[in-house]
Amino acid sequence: MSDRIHAHYFVETPYDLEHATQVMAGEQSSGTFTRLASETDALREAHGARVESIQHLEVVDHPSLPLRADLAPTARHGYQRALVELSWSLVNFGPSLPNLVSTVAGNLFELKEFSGLRLLDLELPPAFADAYPGPRFGTAGTRRLSGVGQGPLIGTIVKPSVGLTPAQTAEMVCQLLDGGIDFIKDDELQANGPHSPLKARVDAIMPLVNAHAERTGKKVMYAFNISGDIDEMREHHDYVVAAGGTCVMVAINSIGLAGVTHLRRHCQVALHGHRAGWGLYSRSPHIGIGFAAYHKLWRLAGVDHIHVNGLRNKFSEADDSVIASARACQVPLFGASAPDYTVMPVFSSGQSATQVADTHAALGNSDLIYCCGGGIMAHPGGIADGVASLRQAWEAAAAGIAPEVYSRDHIELAQAMETFR
Repeated sequence: MSDRIHAHYFVETPYDLEHATQVMAGEQSSGTFTRLASETDALREAHGARVESIQHLEVVDHPSLPLRADLAPTARHGYQRALVELSWSLVNFGPSLPNLVSTVAGNLFELKEFSGLRLLDLELPPAFADAYPGPRFGTAGTRRLSGVGQGPLIGTIVKPSVGLTPAQTAEMVCQLLDGGIDFIKDDELQANGPHSPLKARVDAIMPLVNAHAERTGKKVMYAFNISGDIDEMREHHDYVVAAGGTCVMVAINSIGLAGVTHLRRHCQVALHGHRAGWGLYSRSPHIGIGFAAYHKLWRLAGVDHIHVNGLRNKFSEADDSVIASARACQVPLFGASAPDYTVMPVFSSGQSATQVADTHAALGNSDLIYCCGGGIMAHPGGIADGVASLRQAWEAAAAGIAPEVYSRDHIELAQAMETFR
């Protein structure tokens, strides 16, 4: 396998395409706006980025992103779109995730030569596997910790997102435990606020989780949101572990790659990665970072779970993008001789029993966490029936039975199909 880093991009430019991509390669390696005497041919050969390939696409009449007014004359022949592959030698920055991002997704987004530029995918050499341990638990470890050997982890999010006291949160958790839930998570907006401090939530919730485990033999996984400063996250992680918890959650874009990496090396429980802010990278097809590239960074950094949205979700992401993201999480990053770094995709955002059949059919497996807020709590039969409706929907999907047929003998599923259609 090559020791070079390869990055794949969509680009759009009013300039000559070959010229624009050479500017892009130079800006992100040894070049600047003019040739320097110290930038020798030998230095460029060793450290310069290479344009590996250019695949011409269509020419469009208007720029996808704003351009400076003085650049308009360069566009008299339109805006050429293309798929471009660049590569860099590992010696430029070594197996360092923060410096990788500075190189493959740094100043290039600002270059005047481009009216569109998006990082689509990354291919990384094995040195990154040597430098980063990746997920501690992943799919198999999450199943072991949660006691869910097969099928999806049926989960939910504490709602309202903020405003509940620790005691009120614990009251809701008690109902969810009694209802047969597998996984519960804090909302990304609720970490360590004055109205519901993290330690107070742990003190209120974990005795319930532990008592339920004593009664049933199954410990429900609760993902406590410990997002914060480095020392604060370490302290709160340790507090969750001491209380018997099996999962902590962080908002990965908020704490950054270095924060996740540091926490992973300290972490003794499953690390749940919430991608709050994902729309900044994904909303436009003409700028940002595609999930294929994005999620590899966080897998290396060490999350065990990562959000992928859900079918017919409440956000802007299309269904095919959601499924492609979930599939990507389950594909090994490196060869058979290295850890596979696979992680568990988390479906959420307006999910209920009504999307289960399509989700299973599109993904082809149930190695996922399926989080439903309203899809559980707004079920007309209550929380227990909401959980039951989801289990029934997944049972039907695994057996290849249409939910409309299965619901004839399963009232909880029938009510969910009627309520959330």
